[in-house]
Parts: sequence; structure tokens; C-alpha cells
Amino acid sequence: MSTDVVQQTTIELPDGVTGSLKGRNLSIKGKLGEARKDFDKVNVNISIQGDKILISPFSVKRKDNVIINTVTSILNNMITGVTKGYIYRLKVVYAHFPITVKTKGSQVLVENFVGERSPRVSEIVGDCKVSVEGDDVIVKGVSVEDVGQTAANMELATKIKRKDQRIFLDGVYIYHKEQGS
Repeated sequence: MSTDVVQQTTIELPDGVTGSLKGRNLSIKGKLGEARKDFDKVNVNISIQGDKILISPFSVKRKDNVIINTVTSILNNMITGVTKGYIYRLKVVYAHFPITVKTKGSQVLVENFVGERSPRVSEIVGDCKVSVEGDDVIVKGVSVEDVGQTAANMELATKIKRKDQRIFLDGVYIYHKEQGS
């Protein structure tokens, strides 16, 4: 049973938000900054008409129709990012050796992790801002993908290997995700 219906979705841009399209690269600008996304590998047609973004699939195949909802979610996240922003909060947890977290350029250094002499390094993705306040690390940005990947990089850099993770709980862990500046 096939349905030959082409699903088309329209997303309305709020006041103060503008969108521009160059080829398959979509850029959305708002009060907090600019979010960009490349839709080169996604089978959708994207066009901008005034303050609306129109999304339609390439064909009537179910696979192409289903991707519309994913693209809609990505665009809504981009709009939320440039209007409100995203904040991830991470907690520095240690039992014996006090861990210090520092930012250096586009990297986050976790020093004295389980008594190690060399720091563990994680990358800051995109235009995220990382700040350290006591035992909290705060990651802010306009792209939910960049903020989430930066926080995940810190978690992965402090992963303990070859020891029982139920006992050795040291690390940097995400404990709160929020929207808002």
C-alpha cells in the first residue's frame, strides 16, 4: 500500500530571526549569533520565501518523506539556538586527587585526573564558550550539536579504563541541559 503524497512543511521564522540559503547551506541569524547547517546529503528541497522556510522531499518515496520531520526538528533547534541559546552544565567529580579544569584556546584541559601527570585534552567544537565555576563546567552556544559534542568530548576524555567504573567515579559528567542565555 503506497501513498503518493508529497509532504511539504513550512516553518515560520520568529521576529528578529533571518534565514539565508547558499546552495544547500542554510544559515539562520538571530540575536545570539548564527547557526549554520549543510543539507548536502539530505534528500530535501529547502527554499526561503520571506520569513518562511519551505521543506519538501525530492520524491514520493517513503524514505524521502520521512526525512522531512528530521529536517524540521533540526531547523527548530537552530531557531531556538539563535533566539535562546543552549547551556549544558557538567560536574567535576573526584574522590582523592583534586581535578582542575582549564580552557586553553579551543581545548579543555583536565589536569591531575586520578593523579596522572599529563592533562587529558578534549576539543571545543564550533563557537561554544566553556567556563569553569568551582566544580561546575558550563558550555554555552547557539548550536545544540556543537554544545552537546563539546560536553560529550569532556565526558569521554575523563573516562576511566581498565578499572571498575562503579568504584572509580572520577570524571566530568553532564548533569543539566537547558535552553536560555
